[in-house]
Amino acid sequence: MKILVAGIGNIFLGDDAFGVEVAQTLAHRPQPAGVRVIDFGIRSYDLAYALTEDYDAVILVDAVPRGNSPGTVYLLELDRVEIGRLGNEVADAHSLNPLRVLRMAESLGGSPRRLYLVGCEPEILGSDDGLMELSEPVRRAVPNAVDLIEQHVDRLFSENFENPTRELAEKQTD
Repeated sequence: MKILVAGIGNIFLGDDAFGVEVAQTLAHRPQPAGVRVIDFGIRSYDLAYALTEDYDAVILVDAVPRGNSPGTVYLLELDRVEIGRLGNEVADAHSLNPLRVLRMAESLGGSPRRLYLVGCEPEILGSDDGLMELSEPVRRAVPNAVDLIEQHVDRLFSENFENPTRELAEKQTD
């Protein structure tokens, strides 16, 4: 089994760096054989080409507003049909829109069997002053996301992708 954990985000835009921070933390921890952790930052083309590899599952990690309290961490299985309806939008080399990248990867022949998103509700998403740090609630959420990803990877290996659900977990930080 091959699993890619892909941290994405812009370190110059406050909480948008959440995925980068999580990926960097995971990269310093031992991973099971077959698990690859990469900090893609805003490198959309690199991620799109990585998605053309034969992964059984891809876990994207990003700051995504859903209307919850800042620092809320959640795990979702992404709907491949909805991604396919995006059209042929081109990925941007200077930013990373996960849905556009997934569409580009599909056009290149990439198709992971399962696609997940570990997201965190941001407090500060974007900043005109180049804020290069996470807000306090999002910073506290990084270990929660790391734990959630490790638990999910273990679950994927043990269940071998049986019984998927759309909203798999949600956790509120302190």
